[in-house]
Amino acid sequence: MTGSKEFISGNEAVAMGVRLARPGVISAYPISPQTIVVEKLSEYVDDGSLAARYIRVESEHSAISAALGASALGARTFTATSSQGLLYMVEGLPFVSGGRFPVVMMNANRTIAVPWSIFNDHNDSLLLLNSGWMQVYVEDAQEGLDVVIQAFRIAEDPTVMTPVMVNLDGFILTHTYELVTIPSQDQVDAYLPPYATDHKMTLEKPVSLCIGAGPDWQTEFRYQQHGAMLRAGAVIRKADREFGDIFGRTYGGLTEMYRCDDAEAVLVTLGSITNTVRAVVDSLRAEGRKVGLVKIRYMRPFPLEDFIGLGDQVKAIGVIDKDISYGYEGTVFSNVNSALTRRRKIPATVNYIGGLAGRDISKKNIETMYRELLDMDGNAPEDRVKFVNLRWDNE
Repeated sequence: MTGSKEFISGNEAVAMGVRLARPGVISAYPISPQTIVVEKLSEYVDDGSLAARYIRVESEHSAISAALGASALGARTFTATSSQGLLYMVEGLPFVSGGRFPVVMMNANRTIAVPWSIFNDHNDSLLLLNSGWMQVYVEDAQEGLDVVIQAFRIAEDPTVMTPVMVNLDGFILTHTYELVTIPSQDQVDAYLPPYATDHKMTLEKPVSLCIGAGPDWQTEFRYQQHGAMLRAGAVIRKADREFGDIFGRTYGGLTEMYRCDDAEAVLVTLGSITNTVRAVVDSLRAEGRKVGLVKIRYMRPFPLEDFIGLGDQVKAIGVIDKDISYGYEGTVFSNVNSALTRRRKIPATVNYIGGLAGRDISKKNIETMYRELLDMDGNAPEDRVKFVNLRWDNE
């Protein structure tokens, strides 16, 4: 069987991906704009198309705690959340990652309070880069479905054993309907075998999990956790290649490089804005402008080698951040700048802060960014952090 095509939302695509991955336990608590994911999964469990234990918990804190417990007993486990719900999970996130439990979680990116808003930016997930979870950001519903399936394989790899947070831009992707190719169950079963591990609680082979460690061993545990995250890079690339062999779709591993081979100015993106930037790249290329795009897929592990490997002809790099580390700069920009210091030739860099709480970043805005970068000729402006579409700039 080769699967089918359906016109579905990003949330439904994620839910279908989870169903195809055959988790044993789902811990569920609703929060906009993620709720449809856990609602659909409850329908699948109810109609018998998904044989899983569905746990209705009383809060996001309980959701991550239940996921921890289920994974500790050896079950393939999924949960989902968004924004303030993700922040309510914070206490449990390092328990899951430090305990080396390969939980997969979908996060519908939504701005955090206050001011209150239900619309999209990346302040929620990027706040938690140090939680020990892998973080992947998808561009559309198809990638969302495919990446959820890949995420279980990557997380459960014996050399990795690290949880994965799959991020979809709230409302922009979660509620937008697209034509999505749904793999057959036979295809997914060939790609993702049932989860089996000795890293679990069992009477047959008792082990200690989530133990304590003092100063004499704490660093060694963190060193091993860090090493697993670094090893995940190669596992992600292999998982993506093998996914392509079966399903005919690949995503480039940790990043996607678009028209960068001879680019002089490059924009770096995260999530759904990538599609708009790609269209602008094509438009400017038609004018003879040498521009390119680096789509970061994984913020953790970070794609260091991909930035080191950019050609020496790149004179300027702009980073679009839908977040801000107050008093400094965007989080993605900080990570990209750090990677660029490893290069022999360091390009000028500019941080474009935009899209906060769902404000539009237009094609015109992106064209302006590229033209500014092309005009820099390797010399960055003194103020390298620029806010896009400030109201008083437009009045």
